[in-house]
Amino acid sequence: MSNFRSKIFMKNNIKVQRAIHNLTQEELANKIGVSRQTVNAIEADKYLPSLGLAFKIVRLFKLKVEEVFFYEEDKYEKDN
Repeated sequence: MSNFRSKIFMKNNIKVQRAIHNLTQEELANKIGVSRQTVNAIEADKYLPSLGLAFKIVRLFKLKVEEVFFYEEDKYEKDN
């Protein structure tokens, strides 16, 4: 019997929320106390924000965490 597993990645829709709220990366960064580069990295899924930072973001957008951040599974890999 083969064992398969999937990789799970944290994704977000911050770019969409910024557009809805008419915010640039710089403006969002200033409101949550980080650099524009940090916002860019989070949006590009290259940086996973701390729980505290995630809460700052969702509170600003007046949403629940799961409305902004969510898991996405990658294709299944065979366990060796």
